[in-house]
Amino acid sequence: MTRRARHRRRPIAAVLTAVAALTASLLSTAQLGVTASAATDTTAGSNTATVFYYTKTSNWSTYNLHWAPDGGSWTTAPGTAMQAACTDWVKKTVDLGSATGLQATFNNGSGTWDNNGGKNYSLGTGTVVVKDGVIAHSDPCGTDNGGTTTPSSSPSPSPGQSSTGASTTVYYYTKTRNWSAYDLHYAPNGGTWTTVPGVAMEAACTDWVKKTVDLGTATGLQATFNNGSGTWDNNGGKNYALGTGVVTVKDGVVGSTAPCATGSPSPSASASSSPSASASASASASPSPSASSSTPAGKSATVFYSTAVVGWSIVNLHYAPAGGSWTAVPGVGMQLACPGWYKRTVDLGSAATMAATFNNGNGTWDNNNGANYVVPAGVSTVQNSKVTANAADPCAAVVPDTTAPSAPGGVAANATDTSIVLTWEPSTDNVGVTGYQVTRSGGTKGTSVINVGSTVYSDSGLEARTVYTYTVKALDAAGNVSAASAAAVATTGDAPPAAKPGEMIGTDPRKDPIYFVLTARFYDGDTSNDRGGNQDVKSGNAANDDPMFRGDFKGLVQKLDYIKGLGFSAIWITPVVLNRSDYDYHGYHGYDFYKVDPRLESAGASYQDLINAAHAKGVKIYQDVVYNHSSRWGAKGLYVPTVYGVRDAQWSWYYDEKQPGFEYDGLTVEPKSGKSYYNGDLWSTTQPAGQTCVGWGTPTQYKSPEGYTIYNCQWPSPTSGMFPSKYYHQCWIGNWEGEDSRSCWLADDLADFNTENAEVQNYLIGAYNKYIDMGVDGFRVDTAVHVPRVTWNRRFLPAIQQRVTQDWGPAKAQNFFVFGEVAAFVNDKWNRGSVNHSAQFYTWKERKDYTSDDVQAALDQYNYEEQLGTGNQPTSTNAFLDGNTYHAPDHSKFSGMNIIDMRMHMNFGDAHNAFGNGKDSDDSTNDATYNVVYVDSHDYGPNKSSVRYTGGTDAWAENMALMWTFRGIPTLYYGSEIEFQAGKQIDCGPSCPLATTGRAYYGDHVEGTVTASDFSVVSSASGAVATTLQQPLVKQVQRLNQIRRAVPALQMGQYSTEGVSGGMSFKRRYTDATSGVDSFALVTVTDAATFTGIPNGTYKDAVSGDVRTVTNGAMSIAAPGKGNLRVYVLDLGGKNAAPGKIGTDGPYLK
Repeated sequence: MTRRARHRRRPIAAVLTAVAALTASLLSTAQLGVTASAATDTTAGSNTATVFYYTKTSNWSTYNLHWAPDGGSWTTAPGTAMQAACTDWVKKTVDLGSATGLQATFNNGSGTWDNNGGKNYSLGTGTVVVKDGVIAHSDPCGTDNGGTTTPSSSPSPSPGQSSTGASTTVYYYTKTRNWSAYDLHYAPNGGTWTTVPGVAMEAACTDWVKKTVDLGTATGLQATFNNGSGTWDNNGGKNYALGTGVVTVKDGVVGSTAPCATGSPSPSASASSSPSASASASASASPSPSASSSTPAGKSATVFYSTAVVGWSIVNLHYAPAGGSWTAVPGVGMQLACPGWYKRTVDLGSAATMAATFNNGNGTWDNNNGANYVVPAGVSTVQNSKVTANAADPCAAVVPDTTAPSAPGGVAANATDTSIVLTWEPSTDNVGVTGYQVTRSGGTKGTSVINVGSTVYSDSGLEARTVYTYTVKALDAAGNVSAASAAAVATTGDAPPAAKPGEMIGTDPRKDPIYFVLTARFYDGDTSNDRGGNQDVKSGNAANDDPMFRGDFKGLVQKLDYIKGLGFSAIWITPVVLNRSDYDYHGYHGYDFYKVDPRLESAGASYQDLINAAHAKGVKIYQDVVYNHSSRWGAKGLYVPTVYGVRDAQWSWYYDEKQPGFEYDGLTVEPKSGKSYYNGDLWSTTQPAGQTCVGWGTPTQYKSPEGYTIYNCQWPSPTSGMFPSKYYHQCWIGNWEGEDSRSCWLADDLADFNTENAEVQNYLIGAYNKYIDMGVDGFRVDTAVHVPRVTWNRRFLPAIQQRVTQDWGPAKAQNFFVFGEVAAFVNDKWNRGSVNHSAQFYTWKERKDYTSDDVQAALDQYNYEEQLGTGNQPTSTNAFLDGNTYHAPDHSKFSGMNIIDMRMHMNFGDAHNAFGNGKDSDDSTNDATYNVVYVDSHDYGPNKSSVRYTGGTDAWAENMALMWTFRGIPTLYYGSEIEFQAGKQIDCGPSCPLATTGRAYYGDHVEGTVTASDFSVVSSASGAVATTLQQPLVKQVQRLNQIRRAVPALQMGQYSTEGVSGGMSFKRRYTDATSGVDSFALVTVTDAATFTGIPNGTYKDAVSGDVRTVTNGAMSIAAPGKGNLRVYVLDLGGKNAAPGKIGTDGPYLK
């Protein structure tokens, strides 16, 4: 897991978190004695706008402003160049003509855009500042006195004045306000504000007031609302930006359907461009508004929009007839036609088609991935990004299905140890069976109901020597439920003996190439522990019969021979601790750090069983660990927050009844709720003693996506007062290269530990000691950069070494492999000049003593090292040969933490770039021969790409050839050996099915049997896995592993490019006096190379078998071709004899 990443919130979480943050912000303002302004007025310019743009976080070399005046056309992409203004700022002054604002995006001229998340920036006149997505109006360079002013006292338009230009009828929802009076305080775009409190609004219909205002020539207005007595709704300080025509404002959401009329408002005549244009702005992405000012009567289009994927409860249609102008944002409201479909009929005039986008009125758009939809006249449907013309009405009357499926027959239950497998015959239905409902009774936990998608259910983890009774019902799509089946009864046997603790292997980790798996997505060995969670349906996973928790330890044990057959001798697995969140299959939302997640374990396939089984095959287990954060629900045994909840008519579906004695474990289904994701222990209507969340249980103005009232303290956040400061930090990260990146929260679902607190330290050290005791071979440390280095060096790294030494002795302890994720997504050697945020920095011990207070020490260390800067950091020759000679590395200043090679990862779009950048950082790393090197991962592809690597097979073969021969430890993300899910988005949270992402289930490709007689040697295979093992990159990685395993220089050697000419060419050597090993190799990948000043003697190529005799200290090698390489090993005789050709030729290595 990396920073700025990916564990997406579900919609309720996002809204509740925003409310928590807003509440904290308002409380903070009140505590400072500041009264929030009712509204703000932008200092107007004279038809010009001076736009300032913040550069520090983008770090581009060029900045362009791509813009369109309101009502005008866009500049030609990439736009107009911006000039340096002052440190970290560029600016551009543009002439708007008669326009009173502009739409804007920014780019670097090379395809990288900031378009405000697809919405574009709506800017006014005068001085406008854009910094990290936030718009302000104060000159950041101090060159003028522009800024935010109080509302103008100019009088409001006369209520009796007749409209001579555009007008807006504003409807405001009153039910959640309950004020005695309602005033509209507004300013036409480019005009002045009404006198506070504004103009009175009149009753419109139940729960609504309205006001029609004359805008003159303006095409919109800024608006706030108040009760005339000092209580304001100013959209959280941002004001409401409203268009012309009919506009509704309901609980912060802007719409355009009159709530008190049966007719449909006509589209606004004002010209406004599509706000979303595209996910990455381009010249065509922002449509230029048409000069047309009216829509003649004529053809019509009836549009049905499916919300099955987006899950919106409000839908607006923003459209422009061909040749006509766009409706005012957000467009016209669509009406619910039937479940899952919204409908709107619009007049196209003489046009045959219209351009259309859809939105939820709250900033989320569907614009067909930037292309907009083209919808013809007549009836059309828009579903799953596809327009179907001349479509049948999806809501046409259908005879309801009231026929239930037949009762399942042939139900049989068979017990083995403490597991029972239940099978039955399929039911029949007049439309189709969609699933089954299994009811289990027996044991001390009472009755449970489990929904399953097949006719087999495996029930594990049951009580020993206990009678269980099962019945099964069938379900169909209409919700009809069959009668229960006949009961099936089975009695469990004795529990299998617990696996004995293993012992770490303890050999040099550089010998072991790493295969990285998301355990829950690799292979499903036991379907009984599959769990979809509360996002199963919404995510689309349920429709694919693909629960998020699917793979498990049993599946990994069953496929160890597949991994060994590829040639890997270490497996990096995602975190194993019990997680708790809406979407926690990945393991990074730790809840009980002392408990292995039961959704990964099975009878006879516990975590200990996996470790032991892997070790029996000579394969190491590297466990992903998290010290930086817990789940948003805290860490059991340390602190678990309690949120406000209420089981009323709106929220009883969400908050489960408390069940005394039931303990969440992610797997067990709580009988009453029928959920394995039970939450009855996390909420309370009464505020717990000592809990400091302000405003507990008071309603806010906000609504959930379902339309339900949101309350204060309903969701955990760092600023809510729900987490004690001694255990958790109390802030959000504001600067990713600042000190706060080590002492604040990354995201709302990653509660940031106060790692400088002794209780927190002891909790984490005690938890991870448990897994050291089990015999794991190393830790991959998640989010390592977000914990101060001095804390690692003082507390956590010494504790790891102490425990490993205590358990397995000092010789093995030095080979316990710890490698940290220090996520620096830049191409420079030091992360934007900040040493504290650079990967290599974490490989070093501290070089001065700090105060014994860990909190102060963290601050002192940060400031001290930042002041010393990049030019005064320690350097190392541990990765480099001295000419042709290997020298003993100096690890006396080594911290104990190695690193993932983020710089090579960032540059693996091209192997040559990765090679050059890797070399450049090696002198600042304590020992780069221990770097973990990969192309892509579960977070990003090269250059922070959001998709799995898509460079093609040739490029993959070349990248592999470099990784397996250059310094460092080659690491492969599961499935890359067959280019699995190439080009697919790596992660989208629950907003799309896992099957469509880079975290898809891999099991279908390894079904069947496979036996590995040795590393890289498959003696037999059948089924789908046999086909997988024939793929070209599988052959590439198998042979590379064979070659690397046979040449010690490629595993542990230092390297040099001295006397070497060629692209990716180098020499490597490893010498060990104790074992008598001396291995020297000349390597070139893809390119021709010449080596001079090398030892004379006989060299044998491990790839082709070619033999060369060197007598003049030089050798030239012809280019082997892309993805191929040459490894000429010096034949020193005896145990150091060159191996000659290793393995058989494949598609690339030959």
